[in-house]
Amino acid sequence: MHSRMTSLLPARFRTWFERQGWRPHAHQLAMIDAAECGESVLLIAPTGGGKTLAGFLPSLIALSEEKLPAKIHTIYVSPLKALAADIARNLARPVEEMGLNVTIDSRTGDTSASQRQKQRKAPPQILLTTPESLALLLSYPEAAESFSDLRVLIMDEIHALAGSKRGDQLALCAARLGTIAPKLRRIGLSATVAHPDAIAAYVSGDGDGRDVRRVIANEGAAPNVSLLLPEAEGYLPWSGHMGLGSAAAILAQIGQARLTIVFVNTRAQAELLFQALWKINADNLPIGLHHGSLEPSKRQRVEAAMAEGILRAVVATSSLDLGIDWGGVEQIIQVGAPKETSRLMQRIGRANHRMDEPSRAFLVPANRFEVLECEAAREAVAAHDLDGAPPRPGGLDVLAQHVLGMACGGPFMPDSLYEEVRRTAPYRHLTRKDFDDVLRFVEDGGYALRAYERHRRLVQDSLGQIWVRNERIAKQYRMNIGTIVDTPMLRVKMRRGKQLGEIDEYFAATLVLGDTFILGGELLQFVGMQDTTVEVAKGNSREPRIPVYGGNRLPISNRLAERVRAMLHDPSAWSVLPIPVRDWLTMQARRSRLPTADDLLVESFPRRGHWYLVAYSFEGRNAHQTLGMLLTRRLERFGFGPLGFVATDYVLACWCVREPTDIARLFGRDMLDEDLHEWTAQSAMLRRTFRDVAIISGLIERNHPGKQKSRRQMTVSSDLLYDVLRKHEPDHILLRATWADAAHGLTDIERIEAMLARIEGKIDHVRLSRVSPLAVPIMLETGREKIRGGEGEEQLLAEAEALFAEADAA
Repeated sequence: MHSRMTSLLPARFRTWFERQGWRPHAHQLAMIDAAECGESVLLIAPTGGGKTLAGFLPSLIALSEEKLPAKIHTIYVSPLKALAADIARNLARPVEEMGLNVTIDSRTGDTSASQRQKQRKAPPQILLTTPESLALLLSYPEAAESFSDLRVLIMDEIHALAGSKRGDQLALCAARLGTIAPKLRRIGLSATVAHPDAIAAYVSGDGDGRDVRRVIANEGAAPNVSLLLPEAEGYLPWSGHMGLGSAAAILAQIGQARLTIVFVNTRAQAELLFQALWKINADNLPIGLHHGSLEPSKRQRVEAAMAEGILRAVVATSSLDLGIDWGGVEQIIQVGAPKETSRLMQRIGRANHRMDEPSRAFLVPANRFEVLECEAAREAVAAHDLDGAPPRPGGLDVLAQHVLGMACGGPFMPDSLYEEVRRTAPYRHLTRKDFDDVLRFVEDGGYALRAYERHRRLVQDSLGQIWVRNERIAKQYRMNIGTIVDTPMLRVKMRRGKQLGEIDEYFAATLVLGDTFILGGELLQFVGMQDTTVEVAKGNSREPRIPVYGGNRLPISNRLAERVRAMLHDPSAWSVLPIPVRDWLTMQARRSRLPTADDLLVESFPRRGHWYLVAYSFEGRNAHQTLGMLLTRRLERFGFGPLGFVATDYVLACWCVREPTDIARLFGRDMLDEDLHEWTAQSAMLRRTFRDVAIISGLIERNHPGKQKSRRQMTVSSDLLYDVLRKHEPDHILLRATWADAAHGLTDIERIEAMLARIEGKIDHVRLSRVSPLAVPIMLETGREKIRGGEGEEQLLAEAEALFAEADAA
C-alpha cells in the first residue's frame, strides 16, 4: 500500500524527500491521492507533521507537470499576515531545490501598491493571502477573469477561523470562488479540531461536508505536561489570575531550556509578568515581550530574535498561538488556567516541532481553583479530549458587507446570490427573509434610515439586477473592508520621540498628569494628550498602573468545567493535587458540601451584617456576569435587597440586606424570560456590540477618503443610530444581528439556559453560619460589580486562617 501511495510522488519529488532524509508521511500521500480523485480534504495533523507541505504538494505537482496558463492556480488563506509571509519563504525552498518553474507571492495589508500592480499584470500561480485581502480582490470587476482557472483553495488554521466573523467572510469568499471556478477543490488544515463534522462542512462546497475527504494523521508522541507551582512550599494564592507569585519558578524553568514561550491569557498579564521576571532576572537572561498592542516593529524584532536564537524566552498572548513554527522552542509555559483544552493543545504545539518526540509544557495555576482546572486540562490533553464551542451560524453583519462587495465586483441577481450564500456552512440555514432584509439594508438602510442619502448604496435595474450605486461607494467599501473591529485604542509615543504602542482609550481617559504605567516592559509617565496620541516620558519610581485592554477573557469551556466538577466530587482524584488544595477541599467536605457533577451547590451565610449567596456553577466568567445581573434583579424584585455581586469562571456570589430564601425559585428557568430582555436592552454591553455590528455591516465607516474617523466619533454615531433603530424599527436586521452576537458571545445566554435546564429540581442549598472554605476565594476577588458596600481582604484572610485552625482543632 505504501509503495503504491509513494508512486504518487513524481521522481523529482521523491528525490527531494530523500535528500532531506525524509520519507513522506501517509497523510501527505493521502493528500495527493485526494487530488487525483478531485476531492476536497480536511487534513488534521499535529504540529511538526508537515501539514502545510501536505496542503501544497498536490498544487506543486500539478504546476510542475501541466502546461497551465499564467493565472492563479492555488490560493492559500491564513488568519495571520505574518504566517502568509513565513509560508512564502518556507515554500520557496523546495520550489528552488527541485527546480520547479512555479511563481509564489503574497497579498496582505502589508503588500505595497507597486507589488499589487505587478500582481495584476503578472499574477503568481500560488497566492498567499488573508480573508480580508481575498474579499478585497473579489470586489474588483476583473475578479471573475483573474480567478477563472483557480483549482485549489487552502485554508490554514481552519479551527481558528470557522465560527468567527473572519471565518464567515472566508466562507462567503470561498462560495464566490466556487461560482467563478467550478473545478475548485478546497483544503482545510488544522492541528486541533474539536468538531470534525462541523469543520468538514465548513470546508465543503455545499455546506454539509459530504464532499470532503477527512485525512487524519497519526497523533505522534504524547506531550509531557506538568504543573509548575510557586517555589515557596505550601504557598498557593486563594484568588487572582495573574500568577505573579510563581515568577521565580517560571524563571528557573526558563533557565533550563534554549527557548521558551511563556503564554498568558491577557495583555495586561503579559506586561505584569514580564516586569516580574525582569525584577528577579539576576542572570540577565534575554526575555522578550509579544502582544497585539505593541508596535508592529517591536513584535517583528522579537520574532526575528526568536528565529535567530537570541532570546531565551518570550512572554506572549494569543499573538503567538498560531502558525509560525519556531523550530528552536523547547518548551511552553502556560501561566493562568488554559480555559480550553483545544487552545492549550495549540499552544503546546508551538514547542518541539517533531511528531516523534513529546512536546514539553508546564501549567502555572494562579490560584487554588485554577489548580483544579490545570489538573483537569492535563487529563483532557492526555485523553486528547478537545473542546470549544461548535461554529455558530454566520453573522448577518458580515453578510451585509459581503453583499456590498459582490455588487462592487459587478451586478448580481438576488436569487443567484442567495443560493450561492446558502452553499456555505455558516449560512446554510439562512432564511430568505433574513437575506432579503440584509439586501434591503445594504440598498437603502431599511425603513428607519432610507430617508438619508448616505445610506443608499445599491440600485436595481429593470431586469432585477443589483448594482453598486457609484464608484465612490465602491471605494468606501474597499477602505472599510474586514470584520476585525479594534477596541478603541490610542497611540502612545515619547514626547518628541518614537511611538511605543497603544493603550485602551478608556484606560487613557483615567490618567492624570504624573501617572505612571507600563507598556512594552517600559515604565512611562503620562505628560499629556494630543488628539489621539498619549504623550509620555520615561517614568519614575512611583507605583505604576497596568493598562487594561478591551475584550473579555476566554471563559472556561463546558467540557473542562465538567471535568473540574467531577474532580471536586471525587476524593479519589485528589491524590494529584498539592497538599494545600487537598486540605482545602477536605475542610469544605467537613464544613459544608462539595459540588457534584450535575447538581448546583448554593451556600448562604451571614457576614458583617449582610447575607451572602454563593453558587458553584462553573459556567465561565461571561455567563456568570450575565447571571449575576439577572440574579440581582430577581433578588431586588423578591425583596432581599441585593447590594452587589462578583463573578469568576467558577463561582458567582451575591450579597444582600436580607437572607435569600426559596433558592430554587431564584434560579428558575423563567429568569431568562422575565429579566433578560429588559436588562440586555438597557446595558452598555449591547451598545458596544451594536457598534461593532454597525461598523462591520458598513452602516458606520471606519475610514473615509481623505480622513479617518476617531473611535469616539464612531461610538457617538453608533449610540445615536442604536437609539433611532430601537425606537423606530426594533426588528431591524442590525438589531437582530446584535442580539445574536450577545447571545453567542458576551452574555453566554445559551450556556445559562442549558445550566438552568440541567439544575432544575437539583439545587443543593446549604445554609451556613459563616463563610465556607470553598467560598473564601470568591470573597477575596477584586473588580466587583458593586451596587454599594465593600469588603476587606485582611479580615477575609484572617477568617480563612481561623477556619483552618478550627478544623485542625476539631
